[in-house]
Amino acid sequence: MSSRDTDTQSIVSGDVPSREPSRLGRLSARFGRRAVTVLIGLTIAFLIVPVVFTFAASFFENLTGILPSGGLTLQNWKLALGIAESQGAQRGLGGFWTFVAPDVLFVLTLPNGLEYVLRFPYDVTVQTPIPVALGFSVLLALLGVVVNLIVGVPIAYAVTRYTFPGRRLVNTFAILPIVPGIILGIAFLKTYPDLPSVIALVLGYSLLKIPYMVLAVQSSFESMDLRRIEESARSLGASWTTTFVRVIVPGAKQGIISGSIISWTLAAAEFNFSYIVYSRGPRPFSLFLFENISNNPFLRAAAAISIYFVIVAAVTALLNWVGENGFSVGGVQ
Repeated sequence: MSSRDTDTQSIVSGDVPSREPSRLGRLSARFGRRAVTVLIGLTIAFLIVPVVFTFAASFFENLTGILPSGGLTLQNWKLALGIAESQGAQRGLGGFWTFVAPDVLFVLTLPNGLEYVLRFPYDVTVQTPIPVALGFSVLLALLGVVVNLIVGVPIAYAVTRYTFPGRRLVNTFAILPIVPGIILGIAFLKTYPDLPSVIALVLGYSLLKIPYMVLAVQSSFESMDLRRIEESARSLGASWTTTFVRVIVPGAKQGIISGSIISWTLAAAEFNFSYIVYSRGPRPFSLFLFENISNNPFLRAAAAISIYFVIVAAVTALLNWVGENGFSVGGVQ
């Protein structure tokens, strides 16, 4: 009996013959995992080191070659934020909180007050302090996330749960960022010339970043047996709306949190659309970065980038906390 017949008979009887691993196999088992670990470590270091270096350099007075030097200082951060210790800067901050903010609160109590407030950042004659402008920009991106949630979650649910004509087409258009920011910005200016920049920025951020929300939430829905969940809830007397709001949406919590974080981070850094649509008033976050990076010393640019890192980390932590601790609808965690 040949060796081939012996192997075949052994397989049929359930006895798989053991084979010695090849030399290449032994080397792969011995060094493969280490090589992958080293490769991952080098990749992470390659990405993290520039971030850490930039953040650390922003606290030094000088730059000697490629290395920061001199004593530690906060001056670069103050220059980037426009709050360097000067009498003019102090008057600017004090003037805003003393004169402008009370007027805004008063205008809100008048008929059509909200319309005036929406136009306020672009009609006010005093220069808005940079910290206030940054807070305003963060709020715009967060409003874009809210719109993404309202629109993106139902789209993700529909293309996951139902089969209907054009489903693939809807899914394709929903998850692909089809229009670049600069083209969408020009289209907004030509189509809606009188649209306040505040509303244009929020809508633009939503349209540009909604694919990331749909993808993240859709992955959560695909891991759920939506049909069985609906049938179980219906057998208990729950309506479709109650089931969707109190059971299905909380079940996709992780996807919603991830989509919100990704959408906000990318919206805050969206430059092309912001550059086209922005007119005057508080600058969007991306324009703040551009103005501080262009034609400025490296240390001031490093401070502006570090401010971006800090704000992104803070908002990410906030969104994650809201999702983990406050994500309950009707008491369902």
